Amino acid sequence: MSPELLEWSRPRLARVEAELAACFADVQPVALREACQYPILTGGKRIRPLLALAACEAAGAPFTEAIDAAVAVELLHTYSLVHDDLPAMDDDDLRRGRPTAHKVYGEAVAILVGDALLTEAFARIASSPRLVAELALAGGARGMVGGQYRDIQNLAHDLDSLVLLHRLKTGALIRGAVRMGAIAGGARDLEQVTVYGELIGLAFQVADDVLDADQDAGDAGPPSFVRLHGRDWTAAEAQRLARTAIDAVADLSGAQPLVQLARFAVERAH
Repeated sequence: MSPELLEWSRPRLARVEAELAACFADVQPVALREACQYPILTGGKRIRPLLALAACEAAGAPFTEAIDAAVAVELLHTYSLVHDDLPAMDDDDLRRGRPTAHKVYGEAVAILVGDALLTEAFARIASSPRLVAELALAGGARGMVGGQYRDIQNLAHDLDSLVLLHRLKTGALIRGAVRMGAIAGGARDLEQVTVYGELIGLAFQVADDVLDADQDAGDAGPPSFVRLHGRDWTAAEAQRLARTAIDAVADLSGAQPLVQLARFAVERAH
């Protein structure tokens, strides 16, 4: 992150982390509480809640107006990771350098943890039907779940189908985070932030493909942007998407954090 983005994000991340740490504090028995808290306290970039808070500020409101939206998005994102890591899905043993939830607590408990995180996400925004609708659209069969289905069914065979997969699997929740932040901030017109969110959602995944380029080497493996068009094209495409996203919100007052987050999303690939 740039120094400016670090300075902006520090107090906002501190608030998000405090809110996440407080989730499930009253849950009994303690073993269930600890299992639910385990995956949300393992760190991460928290890019989705930061985008929600930045969009709220771009709408002219203090970031605190979007805290519930930001936490809800991160809870839903984390539930998806817990379930994705399960043996029936990606069968991963590590997440962010730590054993995955099912390796620590067993598969049955990990499924329940994911269910609890998902339910808690909607509880955080239950007082706002608009936010509930946005999160449901982003996280359900028309969004993230639909993209994951396409992934596990190997439905991406060319550039168009790969773009669709990632617009759903990764991009829908990022787009939703931006829209939810703007809604929480009182924005009346969501067109500019929606375009921004769609572009950044795809740019984030394209940049990830550059980061994973070494693993994409060779002929075997699932389709990726690097595999289809090469590392140079993929890196340039990530930059193009970020520039176009920045242009979409350039005339919004207070959009500088959105601009910086767009740059950060693709700078990770360098």
